Amino acid sequence: MCELRFVSQEPILKGWSRDRKFRVTDENGTRYLLRVSPTEQIEAKRTEFSLMRQVDALGVPMCRPLRFGTCAEGVYSLQSWIEGQDAECVIPVMPASEQRRFGIEAGRILKKIHTLPAPAGQEDWASRFNRKIDRKLKLYADCPVKIENGASFIAAIDANRHLLCDRPQVFQHGDYHIGNMMVDTDGQLVIIDFNRHDYGDPWEEFNRIVWCAQSSGPFAAGLVDGYFNGAVPAAFWRLLSLYIASNMLSSVPWAIPFGQAEVDTMLRQAEDVLRWYDNMEKLVPSWYLGESPA
Repeated sequence: MCELRFVSQEPILKGWSRDRKFRVTDENGTRYLLRVSPTEQIEAKRTEFSLMRQVDALGVPMCRPLRFGTCAEGVYSLQSWIEGQDAECVIPVMPASEQRRFGIEAGRILKKIHTLPAPAGQEDWASRFNRKIDRKLKLYADCPVKIENGASFIAAIDANRHLLCDRPQVFQHGDYHIGNMMVDTDGQLVIIDFNRHDYGDPWEEFNRIVWCAQSSGPFAAGLVDGYFNGAVPAAFWRLLSLYIASNMLSSVPWAIPFGQAEVDTMLRQAEDVLRWYDNMEKLVPSWYLGESPA
């Protein structure tokens, strides 16, 4: 594989990334993660690798970026290998106190990630995200599959989109949830898959917390408390409802090309969200209040 020398390589088929991923082993028995992308993505991947180095320098537990280059197969990045288990598999079966502890750690890590600023000259957040909302509203309006009580999401957007004004922007992981985390053999939470990185409102990063809450209510609650050190601003809940509502509206149109199973998954998730928020009438979701998210 490429000009790098390894004694073995095993393809990794999990995940949504279009990168080809391999677990490779060198002659010393050291394992690495090798990601290979099409050559035309070289500049995007070079930027991603550089940003990962900046995140690594913050002390974030992650697949450490080690080497970047090109080869016959495309653009590659070599990263450290994480020995451990998927967080979404092991954390939900732990005692609730442990689930919450890992959530708090995830929140503290996210706060650290958000110390990286957005580049100067970034478009105003309200203009950028309102345009995204309008696009999602149209996608949903044109979608043949509707969410039961989907109007509640639209109402939440209309009630809160004015809060987008004057929001700060920072570096975002881009897909921060329990499915992109691992627990290594030392019991340390590790963050993986930075390939959807972006810049934007740091609080928008919580729009994937629905995946966490579906897996573990205590983990999701801990994530919020860890980020805010237990002092959650009231405005956060309003913006979170906006960001989650926006995501929910676009989730079904997104899922349709992937087949009925993915559509059903998104419809179930929308049903869960509407239950947690009492059809978006409540600002604070039930999983944060210690009620069952199921």
